[in-house]
Amino acid sequence: MITEPQVEDREAQPYVGRRTQATLAELPTVIPQRLGEVLAWLNRQGVAPAGAPFIRYHIIDMAGHLDVELGVPVAGRLAGTDGIQASVLPAGRYATLRYTNIARGIEANAALLAWGTAQGLVWDTWAAPHGDGFGARLESFLTDPAAEPDPTRWETEVAIRLADATAPSRPGAWPSPTRT
Repeated sequence: MITEPQVEDREAQPYVGRRTQATLAELPTVIPQRLGEVLAWLNRQGVAPAGAPFIRYHIIDMAGHLDVELGVPVAGRLAGTDGIQASVLPAGRYATLRYTNIARGIEANAALLAWGTAQGLVWDTWAAPHGDGFGARLESFLTDPAAEPDPTRWETEVAIRLADATAPSRPGAWPSPTRT
């Protein structure tokens, strides 16, 4: 199932994450590994997540490497350590949809992008040297795999920030990723 897309306003959301580069084929291994590192770090800090874990796509090159960050929302800003970085998902208007079945991720992302194009929406994106850069594009993992082991039943939300002419994104403002 893929829900109807919608546009919503979101407040800025602090989070901690681990940034890396991976190919599309490596993501099924990288996602749980990096999320596990972030969740373990939060546990050591005694900080509870303030929302669903997510993968943030900084730069997408489907044929090459994706510059991604596995993150977890937190209630307030923290100082990162041990390879975990603190950051903020920017406030703004986001186009979103939800889908069920982790294998439908590419299809759901394509559906949201096509819908946005048909609506005349402008994404917060730019041409980066190694792919398409995004101010904020993420997939939030709404289902806990420990509670629901069947990936065909996992629910995920795709959210892509829309361009804001008054506060454009600043390419290159993000720290350099580490290669997996």
